[in-house]
Amino acid sequence: MSAADGRAIQAFEDHLVLERRLSPHTARAYRSDLVSLALFLGKGGGDLRSASHGSIRRWLAQLTTRGYARASVRRKAAAVRTFYRWAARRGMIDGNPAGLLARPAAGSRLPSVLKPMEAADLASTPATATAAGLRDRAVLELLYGSGLRVAEVCDLDLEDLDLDRGMVRVRGKGGKERVVPVGDFAADALLAYLEFGRPALSPAPQPGPAPDSRISRAIFFNRRKHRLGPRDVRSMVRRYAASALPGRNVSPHTLRHSFATHLLEGGADIRAVQELLGHASLATTQRYTHVSKGRLFDAYRRSHPRA
Repeated sequence: MSAADGRAIQAFEDHLVLERRLSPHTARAYRSDLVSLALFLGKGGGDLRSASHGSIRRWLAQLTTRGYARASVRRKAAAVRTFYRWAARRGMIDGNPAGLLARPAAGSRLPSVLKPMEAADLASTPATATAAGLRDRAVLELLYGSGLRVAEVCDLDLEDLDLDRGMVRVRGKGGKERVVPVGDFAADALLAYLEFGRPALSPAPQPGPAPDSRISRAIFFNRRKHRLGPRDVRSMVRRYAASALPGRNVSPHTLRHSFATHLLEGGADIRAVQELLGHASLATTQRYTHVSKGRLFDAYRRSHPRA
């Protein structure tokens, strides 16, 4: 990748964080997508500034050939369109080679959902005899009990928790804040972790200049005593799922899907679920309204006067 491409990508990332107020996690994802395109173009002797509509389409086709999911290709195409619109406004390019990129159709696959008992079994799998086990149970309970995104859990600081009132403040996509409830199971797991687990996992104070308070105020830490990261959480969820739910493909987002679906199946208003999830669009929340045919027929029999 050329030095000019590196500078352009860094300037774009700064724009996303400082001007558009997107989360650092989202900005890093955009950066990764652009680096992928820049490396592809560089192999052919080109760069981001000289890219054509055809070369960008070839990059997307290569991603599909390499087995990337349709949703991933769709996101990468969106990142490239956003970058070139920004670059055109800044006068960095004469035209916009991504302006006519087709938008790959979104997949219709419904999110994977656990049954309530499966989610409960998974959340209670970590042994609480160790600091890591206490941490893992608290993380799993938050993912399922409060429907947090994995990055939102990792970004939590001590001041975000208010267990006396049963709530947590979350910084979601685009830097938007919301307050969500913390259930009894999650509150108990968090109290146990904060008292017995976190002191063993948090970094010890170091002599010299004061440490970064943002790090020292983090709730969750990994074994290297750094702030717990999304990769740590995904690995942890897969490990416990392999034990509690063998043969199931479970991710942190599976627990978020389950949270939303179980609320709706329990009668929660979809607008309330939208607020709890932090969705900007109601259409996103409506993915979770899928229920079994048996539940639909039960609802019909209970509700319709002529059933």
